[in-house]
Amino acid sequence: MSFGVVRRRIASGGSNLFSVQYLRAIRPSISAGRVRTVAEKEILHQCRSFGHVRNFSHVLSPGGPVSSPQSLRVAFVSMLQRPMMQMNGRKFSSDNGDLLDVVVPPLAESITDGTLAKFLKNPGDRVELDEAIAQIETDKVTIDVTSPGAGVIQKFVAKEGDTVEPGTKVAVISKSGEGVTHVAPSEKAPEQAASPAAPAEKVEKPKVETPTSVKPKAPSPPPPKRSATEPQLPPKDRERRVPMTRLRKRVATRLKDSQNTFAMLTTFNEVDMTNLMKLRSDYKDAFVEKHGVKLGLMSGFIKAAVSGLQNQPIINAVIDGDDIIYRDYVDISIAVGTPKGLVVPVIRNADKMNFADIEKEINTLAKKANDGTISIDEMAGGSFTVSNGGVYGSLLSTPIINPPQSAILGMHSIVPRPVVVGGNVVSRPMMYIALTYDHRLIDGREAVFFLRRIKDVVEDPRRLLLDI
Repeated sequence: MSFGVVRRRIASGGSNLFSVQYLRAIRPSISAGRVRTVAEKEILHQCRSFGHVRNFSHVLSPGGPVSSPQSLRVAFVSMLQRPMMQMNGRKFSSDNGDLLDVVVPPLAESITDGTLAKFLKNPGDRVELDEAIAQIETDKVTIDVTSPGAGVIQKFVAKEGDTVEPGTKVAVISKSGEGVTHVAPSEKAPEQAASPAAPAEKVEKPKVETPTSVKPKAPSPPPPKRSATEPQLPPKDRERRVPMTRLRKRVATRLKDSQNTFAMLTTFNEVDMTNLMKLRSDYKDAFVEKHGVKLGLMSGFIKAAVSGLQNQPIINAVIDGDDIIYRDYVDISIAVGTPKGLVVPVIRNADKMNFADIEKEINTLAKKANDGTISIDEMAGGSFTVSNGGVYGSLLSTPIINPPQSAILGMHSIVPRPVVVGGNVVSRPMMYIALTYDHRLIDGREAVFFLRRIKDVVEDPRRLLLDI
């Protein structure tokens, strides 16, 4: 291979600039003990500075065609004269080699943008690799923007409240910490504020006018009399206006779309919780000892819902255009209220889980939802929703369907009420349950039978063992 070919390869900045075949073509034969020339030593130093070649013997083997050290030096200098080139598919530049751009990560397949909710760091703060710098609030979850490397935050490019897309630069990090201004909270005061460390500054005293120069103020007009029929407007100084979060706006949109789309109807029933509560009381210690989680009431209702969906498959179906899609799986969505809004994580394949598996999954998803670390994949899908308003003290409600599902079960608080058992009036812990369903798809017969199945299983959990 001629030197002209090699020089053109070097000038083109190819990814295999230092590959063996090219350097063998221009390197003279050397032995392990050969003394390098001054030109070769300079080239070796330049190669080491680029971090691609440790020494000649590491890359080359003796026996290639002979070329002069001066040719090596000319080829390498011609490469250095290029302001920017690609080496091994990576860009190098002496201007921004110390700076790292912090960009918005991919959000989700169905989410195109988000709102920069807040910065977790300040300019001048030291950050490590993958440390959270800011938070992006989307329609469903909050996503952290992490640092691409260790360094010091030089500046913020975006502002809190900006709408950002994946790939948008929000901050710049200096790996060496140069050119970074450390901002302390006390330095945010206006520069015009008087400094106590400068007593030499002369403060001009305000002029006091003599009593003879003071002009009497005109009497203020009396407030206009308000008629009895005129409405009194609320005081604006006691109102606060804050923007809605993206999650709250998304929830509001989905709920209104559900109300506008579905022909929603709600049917009610009541459940005697005596046997399920006794089951939990009798085995709570043994359950915790074996499975590491507490035995709650939600697992009993989810198992009852699975049994009801298997007996009434239309409750687990959904309308799609002119077709009905029957689902041969049961993914139960659990409505969880968080400080940031309502989220609905999904328990996958609930029909294949036992009580312990369900309790573990509920604890894991609820903790992620409250911490704001739940992912979009963990909330996607779901064929039926269970909402427990009883934890907040709700006695009765009509839940709204979670699109694109066709029904939702509402649980409520347990209240001792007088009921008739065996002809006698006794006090029992009772719960009202509600099923809201899409009447376009589900008739009242199927809805009532489903709710009766929930009642039967909860009041007598032995039915699950006997499958009756």
